[in-house]
Amino acid sequence: MRIAMIGAGYVGLVSGACFAQFGHDVVCVDKEADKIARLRRGEIPIYEPGLEKLVADNVRSGRLEFGSNLGDAVGNADAVFIAVGTPTRRGDGHADLSYVYAAAAEIAEAIRGYTVVVTKSTVPVGTGREVARIIREAQPSGEFDVAANPEFLREGAAIEDFMKPDRVVIGVESQRARDVMAAIYRPLNLIQTPMVFTNIETAEVTKYAGNAFLATKITFINEIADLCEKVGADVHDVARGIGLDGRIGRKFLHPGPGFGGSCFPKDTLALAYTAREANAPQTIVEQVIEVNNSRKKRMAQKVVEFSGGSVKGLKIAVLGLTFKPDTDDMRDAPSLDIVPALQAAGATIVAFDPAGMAEAARLLPGIGFAKTAYEAASGADVLVVITEWHEFRGLDPRRIKEAMRQPRIVDLRNIFDPEEMRGLGFAYEGIGRPRPRT
Repeated sequence: MRIAMIGAGYVGLVSGACFAQFGHDVVCVDKEADKIARLRRGEIPIYEPGLEKLVADNVRSGRLEFGSNLGDAVGNADAVFIAVGTPTRRGDGHADLSYVYAAAAEIAEAIRGYTVVVTKSTVPVGTGREVARIIREAQPSGEFDVAANPEFLREGAAIEDFMKPDRVVIGVESQRARDVMAAIYRPLNLIQTPMVFTNIETAEVTKYAGNAFLATKITFINEIADLCEKVGADVHDVARGIGLDGRIGRKFLHPGPGFGGSCFPKDTLALAYTAREANAPQTIVEQVIEVNNSRKKRMAQKVVEFSGGSVKGLKIAVLGLTFKPDTDDMRDAPSLDIVPALQAAGATIVAFDPAGMAEAARLLPGIGFAKTAYEAASGADVLVVITEWHEFRGLDPRRIKEAMRQPRIVDLRNIFDPEEMRGLGFAYEGIGRPRPRT
């Protein structure tokens, strides 16, 4: 199959490279000329494990190309995927669909024969209908169908998620479009991946409902962690005790400083907005948004209280700045609330993150950066873990203690064992873990 991928950002680039790996001929189109030039040179503009090799292999095979000419790519395609950004719109929290609709208008001018136009971007319910209207208005006699095919990619594990997904959701309303989509995903049929074919509206709601439910699980266990701290329970044991129930499941029951990233914050906001507009308010989702925002802000106060009520004049070492490990994405990261609050309280911040420091330097002015976790800890009065990068779990606590001026740790991801750390002489505070009895 010949595929045009409109947008060479995170979703478009990963999806395009994976479709090429399936054996399809893919052209990724983007308006940013510099991005296309970099991709043609083999430079990957995002951090995603395994993506650089996947792109290089498929460019070398001739199945993956990059360009700026949408007309040529669309005119030769059997399917066109819209994978442009849908950021939160200022003022009301709704998804900004201007890039999606602009892409639809350009696609309409370029279609030559029967084409399936697929929304891969995360879009509110009703978007597919509007895309179809835009194209039909421009091409009254054009041969096309519109489909919805939401992505379910986790940053840091996107290639695995694409190649071995839990399911593929496809909203279509003609047999012809269904056949094209089935052919595109045929390699996944061979490994018996569940294919959920629905109408367009159902596919659009499914994406938002899935992310909202996961965000709810995270927020739930974070509130349970607060209760555990008050009553002397251990949230990890609680999470295991409930997670072993097959009706609940163990995933997304890891307490922390709140969720961030490119999906959960904007998708919960967009779902809440869409639901209010449809007169079907999602009160649980709205509460999740409020609790999560409050939690991220409250984490800085947790550090202050642990430090005796003031961090003025203290050096605080921060480990991890990105919203999760294995990505350089800083969007809505808890660090963006925690670090400025600690700075405002008078602390000096020195941070280390394996991939996110370049972006963090732009978003978090006034902080210092270290080359290693040990360098960040050198001379620090408090060490705060914000992101659970795997390499942090392998740090030598004794070496950390020797480097610090005061051996105090606030572990917002519970990567260390409390009893071990206290046994080594650290003052230690985790999330939802029992405190020493006095």
